[in-house]
Amino acid sequence: MRILIANDDGIDAVGIQTLAEHVQRHYDVLVVAPDRNQSGASNSLTLSRPIYPVKVAENQYRVDGTPGDCVNLAVAGLVNGDVDLVVSGINHGANLGDDVIYSGTVAAAMEARHLGRPALAVSLVGKQHFDTAAKVVLQLLQDAHNLTLPAGILLNINVPDLPYESLKGVQVTRLGHRHQAQSPVPAQHPRGVPSFWIGALSEANDNSSGTDFCAIAEGYVSITPIHTDMTCYEAKASLETWTDTITL
Repeated sequence: MRILIANDDGIDAVGIQTLAEHVQRHYDVLVVAPDRNQSGASNSLTLSRPIYPVKVAENQYRVDGTPGDCVNLAVAGLVNGDVDLVVSGINHGANLGDDVIYSGTVAAAMEARHLGRPALAVSLVGKQHFDTAAKVVLQLLQDAHNLTLPAGILLNINVPDLPYESLKGVQVTRLGHRHQAQSPVPAQHPRGVPSFWIGALSEANDNSSGTDFCAIAEGYVSITPIHTDMTCYEAKASLETWTDTITL
């Protein structure tokens, strides 16, 4: 099995290099990642200019584009051949609840699913125990033959920032929700142009039992299946009743 590893923190990030180091001991690995930090890039693709994959080491390439660009090129076989499965990560920090909307880590896995490859998005809820997250990935890959998922499903995996021996286990979870994001913060501009930093994410609002937030707080690895179909089926009936009264 040939595994593509991508991320949004950039090819030099500790997370992706730790993951590649562990996974390549057991599998054929190709690393294709942005040449700089692309956190928050979500599902964006670079459409206004060409993008350039550059080999930086054996089976490792940097791309002057987004996480989605990296996966798009690699899955198409344009960067050193085809791949069977995609692992995005290890992200530096959580991708819990509403984070998945903005996450470049999750977006890379989602691009893989759009292109017909099974995909995992992996995040460490902290910045210390990357080895723990890499060991979790290896365990999941070892048992992957027992898993069958419907089309369009990817797995969003969050790992507590703990030694591997301290993990309580694995829980299958749903996405929780955060409070509204903090307000933008004014920034100094040398020419007085109004400028701002986007506000930081807030704490969890829904961290009840069964959510990814709850699992992490209790020391469990959280695995949330995410569907790329964003249709809200529960709202269709009331919408159809409403639109039946509209005459165009």
